[in-house]
Amino acid sequence: MDLGEDPTREGLLDTPKRVEKSLRFLTSGYAADVDAVVNNALFTVDYNEMVIVKDIDFYSLCEHHLLPFFGKCHLAYIPQGRVIGLSKIPRLVEIFSRRLQVQERLTNQIAETIREKVRPLGVAIVMEASHLCMSMRGVEKQNSVAVTSAMLGVFQHDARTRSEFLDLIRRPDADRAARMTISGVGCS
Repeated sequence: MDLGEDPTREGLLDTPKRVEKSLRFLTSGYAADVDAVVNNALFTVDYNEMVIVKDIDFYSLCEHHLLPFFGKCHLAYIPQGRVIGLSKIPRLVEIFSRRLQVQERLTNQIAETIREKVRPLGVAIVMEASHLCMSMRGVEKQNSVAVTSAMLGVFQHDARTRSEFLDLIRRPDADRAARMTISGVGCS
């Protein structure tokens, strides 16, 4: 396909190498070993309340157009005798988002991995993403956001537990608000 560009011009000479390097990074999740990432970070703990990690940034590539989609992942689980190190949750999100993806599969892969590795009473995930394949081309809707969820175990079967999770991820972060206000005066 001819784009009308001169591939020998200075700015494009090394573009194939840069694209290859970029794609290797953006699809590095295929080479990642989930067990190595979890890396013995499962701990026996007498704790059975909801654990939530929210606002996990993620970036992925749409498998249909190779255009980015990106957003936030909110994840919760209810331990059943063991927990996973908190830093491992964003790392798992990273592994699965650094692949050619559709958001629905990405959501399920993360949930199923937490269920398999931690064996909790339940796992809940909500992912919110902007898709450049929708905003740059096609329907060209720049402000649209796709939301997907996976509710497993108690989150699927208990409406109160599911509602608690959804309420907690919607709740404004009190610390964030406190950092933005000094002695009652907003700061920028």
